Amino acid sequence: MPLDHYVTLGRSGLRVSPFALGAMTFGEDPGAAGSSVQESEKILATYLDRGGNLVDTANFYTNGHSEKILGDFFAAHPGRREHVVLASKFFGNMWPGDPNGGGAGRGAIVAQLHETLRRMRTDYLDLYWLHNWDRNTPVEETMRTLDDIVRAGKVRYLGFSNTPAWVTAQAQTMALLRGWTPLVALQVEYSLLARTVEGEIAPLARDQGMALVPWSPLRNGFLSGKYRRGAEVTDSARSAYVGGPTEAEYRVIDAVAEVAGDLGTTPAAVALAWLRGRAGTVVPIVGARRVEHLEANLAALDVTLTAAHLRRLDEVSTPTLNYPAPMHGAQRAMLQFAGTTVDGEPSTVYPPLLGSTVRY
Repeated sequence: MPLDHYVTLGRSGLRVSPFALGAMTFGEDPGAAGSSVQESEKILATYLDRGGNLVDTANFYTNGHSEKILGDFFAAHPGRREHVVLASKFFGNMWPGDPNGGGAGRGAIVAQLHETLRRMRTDYLDLYWLHNWDRNTPVEETMRTLDDIVRAGKVRYLGFSNTPAWVTAQAQTMALLRGWTPLVALQVEYSLLARTVEGEIAPLARDQGMALVPWSPLRNGFLSGKYRRGAEVTDSARSAYVGGPTEAEYRVIDAVAEVAGDLGTTPAAVALAWLRGRAGTVVPIVGARRVEHLEANLAALDVTLTAAHLRRLDEVSTPTLNYPAPMHGAQRAMLQFAGTTVDGEPSTVYPPLLGSTVRY
């Protein structure tokens, strides 16, 4: 499957590549594990030349340098901007000491968007994400402001990231009932080593026709193939401050390596292929500090996992979900009644209420 085999992003007419390019590593802000301007542009050009069209960043990635690199690149290549789905995020405070410099209030959203458009040298964003939940701002203020900037033509589609399911559901319901612009996608942490999104957020996304756009699909590089038992990791910018995998994580890493060996591919390609095969529309974000990292990740486009491989990976990575998910079965809520069969499955959870009387 090539990068130009597009999918629609949730319940929308926006067509995007099966993998998004993450630009978090674009730029060399002090303390960040980023790439030079030249390497960042090579990564971006490689992705675009292969048919990729969804490029994702955020206002505070490398202190704004990521957005500027993207803006300068498209300004230097006339005609390319109009054919790219350019996405950024708001929330991060770029003005230390100013309590209104970030967040999701009306003034903060408008100001952050203005600065993002300036750095990216564009009149509009194709997709604008709330980067994190602002618990100090009413969600109706956020959604009304987002609808205003869509109507003004400065943003075309909206999404949430790192936000609780109940807040997202409230925001989406409010938008639909009031005729405001709804959310079309959720950007979430999701990988074989981070599956708790399957408890609440993923079912919400499927119910509402929202795409999932996973960040860190290789879990800080743990699933890249660099991490092996007893081996020292030398080619990882994050290893110094992330630490190593736990024993439970190594069991998943071992299984991914076994599947990769069966298929003659890399662990990274297996992990990304597994993620793309999840229920609903799932568009993982692949990041890279060098062109070869990107090319290695895009090898997942050529990987097809067998049913046996999927079972192996699903079982070894099964997450422990919070209540009430364990009462509802894996991945879906199933109505269960004592002594009855619903959806073709007999109840085994609740025993019959012996000697009881139910009144209607």
